[in-house]
Amino acid sequence: MVVGSSSDPISRPPHRILVSACLMGENVRYDGGNLFADHPRIQTWRLEGRLVSVCPELAGGLPVPRPAAETRGGDGRAVLAGQARVIARDGTDVTSAFVEGAEAALKTAQERHCVMAILAAKSPSCGNRNIYDGSFSGRLVAGQGTAAAALTAAGIPVFNQHELEDAETYLRSLG
Repeated sequence: MVVGSSSDPISRPPHRILVSACLMGENVRYDGGNLFADHPRIQTWRLEGRLVSVCPELAGGLPVPRPAAETRGGDGRAVLAGQARVIARDGTDVTSAFVEGAEAALKTAQERHCVMAILAAKSPSCGNRNIYDGSFSGRLVAGQGTAAAALTAAGIPVFNQHELEDAETYLRSLG
């Protein structure tokens, strides 16, 4: 190996990936559980030191456990624009915690130079394609969670735990 070459791992650290803490097995979900993604790709990225774990809802100051929350009046983009709210099942408005958590997740991604994110599907923070509609009826609507929207707006691609092949393809495209 030639020191300083493009294949030298010392001169070229691995591309970092922001990942939902619940996908890493951390018990941070609203119900105190996790969504551990025991997938070979996730494990490989973990061993390579690529993964940066974050829970936007905890970063925004919410406890574990906490009441389930859903977005009303739009998706995460609308929440960030002040046009929609995130409401807990008990009626509490938790919008400010979701916005703070989204800002913290984005700051972490930028400080750690993350090139993409793998976030939990359907979450009011992390959903990248669909979120629950705000009625607590289990209905999904197209849209992003608040943290996913903040990351996307900053140019950081967001995938979910069911899109790991697409995430791997994107990562490979970066060289």
